[in-house]
Amino acid sequence: MHTVTTAPMSLADDSDMRMRRYLITMAIRTSCFVLAVVFEGWLRWVFVAGAAGLPYIAVVLANAVGPRWGSRISGADRFTGEAPGIGFGDTVPHGVRHEPHVH
Repeated sequence: MHTVTTAPMSLADDSDMRMRRYLITMAIRTSCFVLAVVFEGWLRWVFVAGAAGLPYIAVVLANAVGPRWGSRISGADRFTGEAPGIGFGDTVPHGVRHEPHVH
């Protein structure tokens, strides 16, 4: 069961957030180009390096997908068969496989 506070972000919200991060990074890159023209000396090369390295960072951030439902599900799985020591509808710890007996 998921509560509102533990539910992962929707696909649309995740996509919007990744797009915003990409656009912000590209705006900073554009600023680096402009500042590289304005400044001289070592500071110019810092801005050139920023303008050259930011596309890689922007793509990595844009491709960083948030967690999905399957990665957040934990706890207990509902058992629906009959087995010795386990009643119908009892919970079985997550990851434990219990095969029902065939009569």
